[in-house]
Amino acid sequence: MSVSGRSKRVLLYSHDSFGLGHVSRCRTIANAIVEADHTVSVLIVSGSPIIGSYEFRSGIDFVRIPGVVKQIDTGEYDSANLRVNVEHTLEMRTRIIRDTADIYRPDLFIVDKEPLGLRGEVGPALHLLKQRGTPLVLGLRDVMDDPAQLAKEWERKNVVPALRDLYDEIWVYGLPQINKPLTGIEVPPSVRHKMIYTGYLRRELPLHTDVPHEGEEIDGPFILVTPGGGGDGVELVDWVLSAYETDSNIPYGAVIVFGPFMSGAAREAFKERAAKFRNIRTLTFTNNLGALMHRAAGVVAMGGYNTFCEILSFDKRAIIVPRTRPRLEQFIRARAARNVGLLEMLDADRGRDPQHMATALRQLPQQGLPSEVVVPGLLDGLGNVWRLVSKQLANPHRGPASLDSPEMPAESAAPDTASLPSRART
Repeated sequence: MSVSGRSKRVLLYSHDSFGLGHVSRCRTIANAIVEADHTVSVLIVSGSPIIGSYEFRSGIDFVRIPGVVKQIDTGEYDSANLRVNVEHTLEMRTRIIRDTADIYRPDLFIVDKEPLGLRGEVGPALHLLKQRGTPLVLGLRDVMDDPAQLAKEWERKNVVPALRDLYDEIWVYGLPQINKPLTGIEVPPSVRHKMIYTGYLRRELPLHTDVPHEGEEIDGPFILVTPGGGGDGVELVDWVLSAYETDSNIPYGAVIVFGPFMSGAAREAFKERAAKFRNIRTLTFTNNLGALMHRAAGVVAMGGYNTFCEILSFDKRAIIVPRTRPRLEQFIRARAARNVGLLEMLDADRGRDPQHMATALRQLPQQGLPSEVVVPGLLDGLGNVWRLVSKQLANPHRGPASLDSPEMPAESAAPDTASLPSRART
C-alpha cells in the first residue's frame, strides 16, 4: 500500500469485562489494518487488564479504561480494581470513551459486539460521531447467544434503535452456513440489509515464534489444553487431568495453559496433580499461544471465538468442551462446527466421566483435519474486513472538532480502494 497522502484514523472499542476474546479479536483486526496500509493509525479503547501484555504493530495504541468484572453465576458487573461502586466506574468509562472519540476524531469507529457498550457506555460517543458524519460499524462474532436470550437482552438494553439509527454497517466475523447471529431476533429489514458476513478471522503465527519452554520440555507430540482466560475453565482442566489419572494409554502428553483469570488456588492444585506426570506441563499465561498451538498435535478447548479461529488457522484436530453458562454461545458454535466436520465436541452438561474424556483424547490422532472440510470463504475474514475498512476510509469525514477539543490540520483525501465482499442476507 502507498504510504503517501493523509493519515487515517480508526477507533476500536472493546469492553473486555471477562476473558480474552474481545481484546484478542480487536488486536487481530487492528494489526491487519495497519499492515495493509501504513498511513492508518488504530486506537483501541479497552477495559482489558492485560491488553499491555500483547504485541501490537507500529501504528496501534490503546486507551485503558477502568476495568470491570462479570460475575460468572449472576452475569452482574463489579469494579475490577478500584474501590468504588460499579456505577462510578461506568461513569468514568463513559466519559473517557466519549472524550477519546472527541479528541482523536476517527475516520471510522468500530464497536465490538456490544452495540451500546457495557451498560450503554458507548452511547454518547456514538451520538457525537454520528453528528460529525463519522462511519459507525458494529462488529459481531458469528454466534451471540441463544436467540431467545439475546432477544430479551437486546430488548432490555434497547439495542434495536441503535442498530437502525446509528450504525451504518454490521460486520459479522463468520459465515451464514455456520451460524446467523440474528436468527430469531426481530429487527427491521433495514438492519438486516446492513449485515455483511466477512468469514472468520485468520490468525498468523506471532512475530516471535519461540515456543514457551513448557512445550519444549515434552518428549514427543502434545495436546494443548486451553480454557481461554481461565476464569471459568476449572471444570475443563479438572476433566482433562482426571482423564490422564484414569487412563495411562493416552498417547500424547499435554501442555495446560490455565489462563490469567483462573484463581490462584485452582492453579496450584492443578500444578500438584500435573507434576505427577512426566508428560504434562503447565503455565499460567502466554502471549504466544499461537506458537504453542502451531506445534501441538491437537487442542482441547472451551471453544470461544478466537480459539475457534486459531484452531482453523493452524489446522488442528480439536475437542471442544463448550461452556453453557451464562451464554450458550460456545455450545452453539461448537455444535455447528461439529455438524460440518470441523471438530469434535464433548457436552460437559451430560456429565464429566474421566473415561469419556480419555476415550476422546485417545481418538484425537484419528480425527480429520479442519482443512479436509471444504467451506468456501471460511478464513477470508481479515481480507474482507480490510476491504470494508478501506472503503470507509476512502472518503473520510471527521466533521468539525468540538470547541473543547484541539483542531486538527486539514489533509488531502485518500485514494479509492478495492471492491467489497458481497452481502449475505440473514
